[in-house]
Amino acid sequence: MARHILDNPAWASLTGPHAHFAEVRGGVRRYPVDVSVFVALAGDPAPEDWPDLAAFAKPDGTVAVTGTDPVPPAGWELVQTVPGVQLDGSAVYGAADPEAVRLGPADVPDMLDLVARTEPGPFLPRTVEMGTYLGFRHEGKLVAMAGERLHPPGWTEISAVCTDPSYRGQGLATRLVLAVAAGIRARGETPFMHAAASNVNAIRLYESLGFTLRRHTTFSLLRVG
Repeated sequence: MARHILDNPAWASLTGPHAHFAEVRGGVRRYPVDVSVFVALAGDPAPEDWPDLAAFAKPDGTVAVTGTDPVPPAGWELVQTVPGVQLDGSAVYGAADPEAVRLGPADVPDMLDLVARTEPGPFLPRTVEMGTYLGFRHEGKLVAMAGERLHPPGWTEISAVCTDPSYRGQGLATRLVLAVAAGIRARGETPFMHAAASNVNAIRLYESLGFTLRRHTTFSLLRVG
């Protein structure tokens, strides 16, 4: 049976709408290291893929892969697996928010500061280039944001949803997720999301907005010796 495009969204992004980002070695593709942590393959790694994965490893020897369940060969170790969920936003149409501001390269220092304080997941100096990012500012301070990350054909992932601890409980994350979703729908695409399986509060919020569990997934961190 054919796989759904969301079964391997990083690969679908890097061979589709995000192909202009792709750095390619053999059957392995990755985003530039200052854009995203994701390294992708079409399926489980073949023997000839491991040297290419090694070439894409960070200075500490690690490489993050998704969309596959790799069995590392000799010379490699599986450092960490993070259980996650993938949420389908087919029932989510969103709502534009006039108070949400578009964030761009000039906002990156503030975005990185907010991410450091809230830890929503990987966010790097050029992640903002992956899609539209929106935020709320209070007295000039960035207090909440959300944006677009992986982009398989016909779908866009909503990611980096975070709120300054001092501003939680005001519905800012809900408003931003819906605003980003509205922009995705305006392009004729469908939103989806990922979350750590342990982040039950976030999953509960997203489900309350209409997202539904599509599948369980795993993010793997490998290290070459």
